[in-house]
Amino acid sequence: MKKIIYLILISMSILTACKTMKPKQSAQKLTGEWQLNYITGPRIAFDGLYPNAKPTINFKENPEEISGNTSCNGFSAKLTIKGNNMTIAEPGAMTMRYCEGGGEKVFLDMLKKVTGYDIQDNTLVMLQGDIVVMRFIKK
Repeated sequence: MKKIIYLILISMSILTACKTMKPKQSAQKLTGEWQLNYITGPRIAFDGLYPNAKPTINFKENPEEISGNTSCNGFSAKLTIKGNNMTIAEPGAMTMRYCEGGGEKVFLDMLKKVTGYDIQDNTLVMLQGDIVVMRFIKK
């Protein structure tokens, strides 16, 4: 009887360990720099919204903060990841260059709406619920 209880406890601890490792492995796939190649919302062509440079996001190995470029200004923001859920706070430190067009505002507004993510073949998909709001490619 004791052997059966020990086997059950060991099996449960292995299953628990596997479940807790998955989100960390998923978050590690985020590490590096990503460049925006799609954003939902504006009624202007993507290249018209970002004619000179595309926004980028840089995830560190231990993601609690992201940094990047809005296509015009550099920024950093707090990041929360739990499984495939993602929350990006309002950017904190940010450069203050004048930016033509509305691309920067569209990008920053969309970052605040992100609730989840998925990674497929070097493509980072950011979601609001189950709707794709942005896509990035690994640089």
